[in-house]
Amino acid sequence: MDEMVKKAMSKWPHVPDCYGWLALDSRGHWFMRDEGVQSLGSFQSGIAGSKGSWLKHEKLIEFINRNYSVDEKGWYFFQNGPQRVFVELEITPYVWRVNEPFDIVAHTGESTQSKACLMDESGRVYLKTQLGFGLVHSLDVGLVAEALEKGICSLEECQSKALTDQNAYVMSPQGIIKDKNR
Repeated sequence: MDEMVKKAMSKWPHVPDCYGWLALDSRGHWFMRDEGVQSLGSFQSGIAGSKGSWLKHEKLIEFINRNYSVDEKGWYFFQNGPQRVFVELEITPYVWRVNEPFDIVAHTGESTQSKACLMDESGRVYLKTQLGFGLVHSLDVGLVAEALEKGICSLEECQSKALTDQNAYVMSPQGIIKDKNR
């Protein structure tokens, strides 16, 4: 976490949390979701326009990536100074890029090591790593197949509906907050 973020947190410890405004898609892209976009539906809904605006500003993305974390409840967030901005996840909290020697890099730029490789009923491939759980980027599934053929890793089957519980993450903290407020 950035030092300036830590200082802001100690200076303003009671800033309210933010929900629904930031999302991560299945390709590792960040999306900003204003109130109008949020009113169209959840990030996971697939409703046209509900994803929001794809963030493309490199310095902003780097800042988000450096300050991306998870709390004890499995809610992923971006620590924006003193404010926690909870993240809506399309599928998983990480999106992995894989290269030829089977090096694994998160959408945040962090390198990690694989602990397990899984495939769900739809053919999506996931990795459990030292950093956390995530989806293999669709462009890199072929490299994972090569790693499986070479015996670098083995494949386990999984059910997509069970992944959040098995890997202790929450796809929509905003959805939980809305349910509690009803």
